[in-house]
Amino acid sequence: MSAPDYDVFATQCPSRETLEVVTSRWGTLTLAALHEGERLRFGELRRRIDGISDKMLSQTLKQLEARGLVTRTAQDSSAAHVDYALTAEGRTVATAVIALVQSVYRVQPALG
Repeated sequence: MSAPDYDVFATQCPSRETLEVVTSRWGTLTLAALHEGERLRFGELRRRIDGISDKMLSQTLKQLEARGLVTRTAQDSSAAHVDYALTAEGRTVATAVIALVQSVYRVQPALG
């Protein structure tokens, strides 16, 4: 089965919404943080992504989950908590995002 022919330059292209979330500051950082660990709790992600608010992290995770890039798993325990992890598709996208970040580091002028 071949991949659908999408045209990211077309207004109605379905990939645009996902691209917008993935390439946003918080989307990129959330994907990169999840790529570092197998599963992370909300608080672990918040501490890892300096400057993100609870509201923004929650919104970003919901958007990534809705697009099939992140899974949310509620754990059965006395202290309820939720784990987040990348799906197979999320791992593929996160790998590409990390490559982009590394490219940016290489071309970034030295600050001094």
